[in-house]
This record gives sequence, structure tokens and C-alpha cells, in this order.
Amino acid sequence: MDDFRATLPPALADPLRALAREVQSFGGRAVLVGGAVRDLLLGAIPDELDVEVFGLDFPAIERALRDQFAPVRVGRSFPVLKLRGHPIDVAVPRVEWATGPRHTDFGYRAAPELDFATAARRRDFTVNAISWDPLNGEIIDPAGGRADLAAGVLRKVSDQFGEDALRVLRAMQFAARLDFEVEEETVATCRSLQADHLARERVFEEWRKLLLQGRKPSRGLFFLEQAGWLRFYPELEATVDTPQDPRWHPEGNVWPHTLYALDAFAAERTGDPTEDLVVGLAVLCHDLGKPACTIRAGGAIRSPGHEKAGIEPTRTFLERLTAESTWFREVEPLVATHMRPRQLYEQRSGPSAIRRLAERAGRIDRLLRVCRADAGGRPPFPRGDFAEGDWLREAAQQLSVEKQRPAPLVRGRDLLALGVEPGPRVGALLDRLFEEQLEGTFSSRDEGVARARDLLGEG
Repeated sequence: MDDFRATLPPALADPLRALAREVQSFGGRAVLVGGAVRDLLLGAIPDELDVEVFGLDFPAIERALRDQFAPVRVGRSFPVLKLRGHPIDVAVPRVEWATGPRHTDFGYRAAPELDFATAARRRDFTVNAISWDPLNGEIIDPAGGRADLAAGVLRKVSDQFGEDALRVLRAMQFAARLDFEVEEETVATCRSLQADHLARERVFEEWRKLLLQGRKPSRGLFFLEQAGWLRFYPELEATVDTPQDPRWHPEGNVWPHTLYALDAFAAERTGDPTEDLVVGLAVLCHDLGKPACTIRAGGAIRSPGHEKAGIEPTRTFLERLTAESTWFREVEPLVATHMRPRQLYEQRSGPSAIRRLAERAGRIDRLLRVCRADAGGRPPFPRGDFAEGDWLREAAQQLSVEKQRPAPLVRGRDLLALGVEPGPRVGALLDRLFEEQLEGTFSSRDEGVARARDLLGEG
């Protein structure tokens, strides 16, 4: 018996026990369920708790908790109680069934009378179907989840697994997060499922967890290949058989290189979810242009122009995940410029080239993270082989363009103050002045305005 009462911090343990006592006083039983139990068994402390109450209907639970917790009912499809001031959600067991192909096509009913084994059947994996009683410390494991945790295996709980195709992507991100194998019968079920009716916001959430929480993203993506689900992401599928020159890529084709690069990225995440997600998506997409560009010439394999060719498949891939244009704007420039740091380093390029790179990439600091992961995705070459990183970062810092594009020093209002009439000429002059600024012709607003005056005099 595992007594997590001594493991949970008081901020979680105290309200959980108080909740369970109140429910017990009304004739019910409250147990901790799902990922929190899994994490505790793995030695991690969860951030939030999910509780299921057996033996009481929803109104009775509300009455039991009303005085001490002032619970708030949320959820349109199925009600959940949130406890004010505590990261705890409370629900009742339910029976649910598919009524159509979409994720919203489900019928359900509350079923507080269910036994633990029957209630567990609607969950996805056995490792997520373990419960724990916070009053007596009992572990309730009707599906054998503890054995699968010990074996490092993701296994479906029941045949109900196939009623929600999103569970394929949940298997992907859990395999990456836990570094677990997916059991073969579960893989076979996943092969039979279709992605056609999944909502993009639900899909994106699973990919987000893969990139932000995956200890080993390659494990999850290798499972996706095993399950035949790369067919729903043809931009990724095309990389599986795209060769690379073994002199530079001893790891093999573009697909394994991408997986190794993602593992290198995951090893150096910053913890900032926005920054890590932008960089992670760029690493995932950085070589999507290679299938269209790879050639064999003179005994070598080359992919000329694959950075630019990668923009379109990056866009179509991201559109399968999200409608938010922010991700397109931030990720595509990193894909389009990921070869430039090495090229600039080898050429020992000067400030103008670095400013231009900052203008194209948007964020050199992000670009260097992508390039570092790219360099780290070529085993057995060591991950530390990234000489261009320190050189470019130092140069970009000196030019104040490490974390931002160069800002135009001369604005339209400056030209209007010089007497230029509003119209196309203003835009043309601003474009030329910005080009000269990037070249280093001037480095301050006053110098830029003086240069504008010279150009007007020439005109």
C-alpha cells in the first residue's frame, strides 16, 4: 500500500482529506484518479488533482462540499465541481457512448453506482486508470496499471479506447512524456482509427504537450509512424524516405534526423511555454523542404534550397494543427533561415549580413536554438558541435538584434517633416533607407534623416 498522504504537500493533502471526509459523512467515497495517481506512483508531485465520488449523485456532492469549499459547477457537456482556492476538480463516474464520428458525438449519463472496474473502462490507458483513497491509503487498480507503469508500457484499458480517435495523439504525447512503449494491441487499434473529425484545438493541445513536456519526443513520433498516423500529416510522412548524405547525417534519412533533433531540443527547453513551443515547432518543421529538393549528384546527396522550400509544407502542416496565425508568423522565418548561421560563420560575415538575418528570422536567439537542435540531431556526432552559436550570439548582442528585428530608424513622419508629399514616394524612400541602415550606412535617426535629405537632393 502506498501512503501518498505523507507525499502530497499540505496545500494539496489537507483539502483532499477534508473533501473525502465530507463525502464519507454523506455516505459516499471520494478517490483520487487519473494522472495525479500515475505521477505519484512515478515519484512526481502533481500540480492539480482530479477526484471521483462514488455512491453520491451530483446534487448530494454539492451539498456535502458546500459549507467548507463553496464549489462551483462548470462544464456544459458533463458537470464538474471546482473547489474555490484549491486545484481540485470533483466529478462522478459516468457511462458514455459514441453516437457519431465527431468528438462531440457522445451520449453519457452520471453513474455513481458503478464499481471501480466498470468506471475505469472509459479511461484511455491502464496507467491512467488507477485510483487512490486519501482516507485509508488504498490503491485501486482494476486494469493492472501499476504493472504497466513498472514495465514502461502504455496499454488501452478496454475496447472503448477506439471510440475517441484523439487517444492516438494522447498515446503519442504520453509515450514521449513518460518514455514508454505502446503495447502492440493498442498500436493495432490506433491503426484502425481515423483523424478526419478531430477538432484542431484538441489536436494542437496534444502536439503542444509532446513538445513542451516530452522527455523523449522521438518516442512519441516513432509510435505515430508505427500506428500509421503519419498519413494524416503528409508533410512529415514525406521525410521518412528522403535520404541524406551519410557524411553529414550518419543517422540516416530526414525523419530519424528530425526525431533526434527534437530530442536534442527537449534536453534544453527553457521552461517558457511560448518560446519553447515556437522553437519546438520550428525544429519539427525545419527540414520539411528536403523531400522536394533532395538530389543525387556526383556521388553526393544534396538538398539545395530546402530552407525556402520548407515554408509551404510548414504552413500546411501547421494549418492541420491550428488556425492561429501567430504560430505561422513565428515559425516559418526560423525554418527559412536555419542554414544561415552556419553559412555566416564560415564566411565570417560582417554586421550587415547579421542585421539582414535578424530581419528575416525575427529572433536570432530562437534561430540559434533551432540550429543547435539541428546540429544535435546527427548521432554519433556530438551535440556540442555548434561553433557558430557563440560567434553569432555575441555579434547579434553587439548589434542589439539578438531578440528583435532591426527597427527602422527613419519613419514616415520624418520624411513628411522634410516636405515629402504623402504617397508612394514615401514608401519607396523608407525601403531604400532601411536597406542602407541594414548595410550600416547610418546608425542613428539623425544620420538617417540627413541621409534622407541627401537622397531628396539627388532626386
